[in-house]
Amino acid sequence: MTSALHTSALTSLPLLARGKVRDNYAVGDDRILMVASDRISAFDVIMGEPIPGKGQLLTQMALYWFEQLGPKGLNLCPIHLTGDAPESVVSAAEVPQITGRSMLVKRLKPIPVEAVVRGYLAGSGWKEYQESRSVCGVPLPEGLKNASQLPEPIYTPAAKAAVGEHDENITFERTVEMIGADLAGRIRDISIAIYKAASAIAATKGIIIADTKFEFGLDAEGTLVLMDEVLTPDSSRYWPADSYVEGVNPPSYDKQFLRDWLETAQVGGKPWDKTPPAPRLPQDVIEHTAAKYREALQRLVG
Repeated sequence: MTSALHTSALTSLPLLARGKVRDNYAVGDDRILMVASDRISAFDVIMGEPIPGKGQLLTQMALYWFEQLGPKGLNLCPIHLTGDAPESVVSAAEVPQITGRSMLVKRLKPIPVEAVVRGYLAGSGWKEYQESRSVCGVPLPEGLKNASQLPEPIYTPAAKAAVGEHDENITFERTVEMIGADLAGRIRDISIAIYKAASAIAATKGIIIADTKFEFGLDAEGTLVLMDEVLTPDSSRYWPADSYVEGVNPPSYDKQFLRDWLETAQVGGKPWDKTPPAPRLPQDVIEHTAAKYREALQRLVG
């Protein structure tokens, strides 16, 4: 891994936007260079310290899944990769900044819906189930426990929020109001199909994908395209199958270790209130979090 990159600084391309993790640059008017930094966010707050190598790990994992699911693999949905080398669109001096951590993708019209699929009860879903026997308005049977596998994966969309704000869980009916019945239905059906296919692949590697979220866009012809990152530990809950026990929070290959530490962290002698600025991350938290991301990639692709 190269040294950590908190924020990219390309001057050969115009900056479009900086997200929680990715910096997006315009390449003409039809392509975008997505650079995955080593930034990490939790509770929708970006930490001040990067996680070395995280951007490269996320990019390798996303590329693995695009290959499995896209035209070269199961062909479940068109994908946003152009097939061109990211290094071909920046100056020679900037190549080290983007190598291994970037994707050159089609510029699409993003759909303002986070397509969330849950196969297991976890996190906020488990909390909601205890109160209402449902998750995001989807009724579920009695008797489920924390980390229980659901009878069938469920689709629980969210409305995309601005950086620093929380995505809002919404009903499927609300997505119909937002984007129309045909598009809402296609996104739901494709998302569930991708989740099922990816879960089957991950199971052969000893990984459970408890839940995940997808993002889609439309190209100039109106084709629905899978975009952004896909099935990374930043957008999914990964559990090791060999230590999974129903009723217990499984150890996960994602930001859970960081979240757990932040729940006990203090700023100015008081518990952190989950607003910026974030507490300074100690070295052992940085290293442990980096190790979790590395382990997920190693299990998945060897």
